[in-house]
Amino acid sequence: MSALKRKFVKGNEAVAMAAIEAGVQCYFGYPITPQSDIPEYLSRELPKNGGTFIQVESEIGAINMVLGASACGVRAMTSSSGPGISLKQEGISYMAGSELPGVIVDIMRSGPGLGGIDASQADYHQATKGGGHGGYRIIVLAPNSAQEMYDLTMLAFDLSDQYRMPAMVLADSVLGQMKESIVPNPRPKVDLPAKDWAVRGTGGGQQHVVKSLYLGDGEMEKFHWKMHARYQELADKEARWEAFATDDAELIVTAFGCTSRIARTAVEMARAEGLKVGLMRPVTLFPFPKKAYADLSSHCKKWLTIELSTGQMVDDVRLAVARDAEVEFYGRPPGAGSLPTPEELFTQIKKFC
Repeated sequence: MSALKRKFVKGNEAVAMAAIEAGVQCYFGYPITPQSDIPEYLSRELPKNGGTFIQVESEIGAINMVLGASACGVRAMTSSSGPGISLKQEGISYMAGSELPGVIVDIMRSGPGLGGIDASQADYHQATKGGGHGGYRIIVLAPNSAQEMYDLTMLAFDLSDQYRMPAMVLADSVLGQMKESIVPNPRPKVDLPAKDWAVRGTGGGQQHVVKSLYLGDGEMEKFHWKMHARYQELADKEARWEAFATDDAELIVTAFGCTSRIARTAVEMARAEGLKVGLMRPVTLFPFPKKAYADLSSHCKKWLTIELSTGQMVDDVRLAVARDAEVEFYGRPPGAGSLPTPEELFTQIKKFC
């Protein structure tokens, strides 16, 4: 690939570029650090591509506009950070209950409450367990580079349309603000189902109704089992992960997002010292790649989970690995200088080898 085709951009800008390439027609959002580069870019570029950009009066308004646009059959998205994503949870729940696609980008910052703008991974539970009311889940993709910020944003639109459910790109302020070289690949052609469910207004033809209310006898139970079957299909077909040096590993480090990059350097340091250490990185946080973890833990019984939090993904790791596997945890909650160094993680690896 020619170097001339590469672009040097922030991770946030890569998200916005990918959204336009993926055919987003409507963006609704509200500024909040550290994701404001996304609406800034789209406010300038989306109208040039025939799309609509609206800076809404609140995060609540933004997610409900995404709901409305999606109900009309157009590709729509929003983005925010921790406090804003919290405000969007009711709308996300209504979108899930209405079987509506849409992309939500969460560039995580520290919390709870107002928190701060330091890097954090403490939105994991909120994103992967259904942060709003009702028994629902959404697709969650976790990039670890500017290139993946681009690639996984494009994938999020396709998966969201294919499975008729919201999809989230879950990153953090490190990935959002760092600049890297990316190749903006042309959007791959994907055969997606027609949106024959979209509302049509008064233009004639068959009436379509988008709703999350089921009052008939047994209707709501049937609907919940329908959603559950869809989540199982996702787990069977769409789980994604990256394994590095795991074939002979006696200890596997697991991390997602920016932390996985630091962890990989620490794993390479361990390998250079003759330690049999590997790395497992989940790319989809929902569906979590349970089978891949179970398979690896059939021969490797020692695991170390590393997160920028006091521990959230570690719960899923413990549930996924074999029952006789030992799972240790090392975390750094948000704060000044909270990013661990490779040397720091190497020290932790040596403790558990």
